[in-house]
Amino acid sequence: MYRNDKVIRRYNEPFKLKILAELTTGKHTKSELCKLYSIAPTTVNVWIKKYNRKDLMNTRVKVETKDEISRIKALQKEVEQLKKLLLKKDLDAMVQDCYLEVAAEDLGYRSVNELKKKLSIKP
Repeated sequence: MYRNDKVIRRYNEPFKLKILAELTTGKHTKSELCKLYSIAPTTVNVWIKKYNRKDLMNTRVKVETKDEISRIKALQKEVEQLKKLLLKKDLDAMVQDCYLEVAAEDLGYRSVNELKKKLSIKP
């Protein structure tokens, strides 16, 4: 009965159905039933899923106004624009590095750092 000093509880089918029936009638909330019968809320959720009683699960409803929706869309558009600008900046930096490599090779320097030192460019 004990495993790692924890009590393992087994509930029979009629008890599980009784708890779900009490939830359905609405006399008690899920948290009240859990406290009343010393059951973990996750256990009750497992029973709800097992007996396919999705109507008893807590559902979240998100209410947004049109202003909030338009603000979210504007922010998403701004994020996309910023991603494009960042990508362009990264590509420009890569092109500049390639130009410096070609210039260093053409001018006879061993590395780009040597060219940068000669031209006093901070790396």
